[in-house]
Amino acid sequence: MATQKTELLFGFHSVYEALRAAKRQFEVIMISSKRSASRADKVIALAEKKGIQVQYTDPGQLDKLTQFAPHQGIVARASLFPTNKATQILPMLKKRETPYFILIIESIEDPHNLGALIRTALCAEVDYIMIPKDRSCLPSSTVSRSSAGAMEHADIFMITNTASILRDLKESGAWVSGLDADGSAGLYESDLTGNIALVIGGEHKGIRPGVKKECDFVLSIPISGKINSLNASVAGGIAMYEAKRQRSLQFKGK
Repeated sequence: MATQKTELLFGFHSVYEALRAAKRQFEVIMISSKRSASRADKVIALAEKKGIQVQYTDPGQLDKLTQFAPHQGIVARASLFPTNKATQILPMLKKRETPYFILIIESIEDPHNLGALIRTALCAEVDYIMIPKDRSCLPSSTVSRSSAGAMEHADIFMITNTASILRDLKESGAWVSGLDADGSAGLYESDLTGNIALVIGGEHKGIRPGVKKECDFVLSIPISGKINSLNASVAGGIAMYEAKRQRSLQFKGK
């Protein structure tokens, strides 16, 4: 059975940010012959600068290629998004001279949640993103679209065994904090400075017991009102920005 080597990227943000990030190889970029000028022209100019083939295509053909998904008249065939092995992160951490911030996205199944978490991570100055290879949504064209192209700029490391990599991170000097509704430590009272790894649980079951066991702390977000839980990507966003706030204050204090 042949292994998939390319995928379709579509929509302005996914294609344009993939061109900017230069992590993928492009076979061709297809532009609707009935395109709107502004966005398509930005993609065309950048593609031509990089020597990437541009074809002008009937919009009906683009509809068929994307199975009528909203492509905005821009479709690219490109190599799969490149990821790294989780073990590659350990020697990188040893060389760092400044504290690092790692996000571990545990068993997220919805590509829209994964895309939102990745986009927030980049905005919140997360240094590395780690995702399990199994029982989890993986980087894909859909995730790229959901992140408005932010995924194309991310450094993503794929985990084979989450509990094992958490033990390795702790041995390397990281404090591991899980985010869970039943956490015993309050998010806003916890120290999120220094070398940290933040574990965000999946939408349905949260953090798996074996993974939670390896966390130094399990944090919770205070919730009041008639609803007692938050969407995984929203909860992750709150936690990442609290870490960013604390780390910014620490930096200013030095």
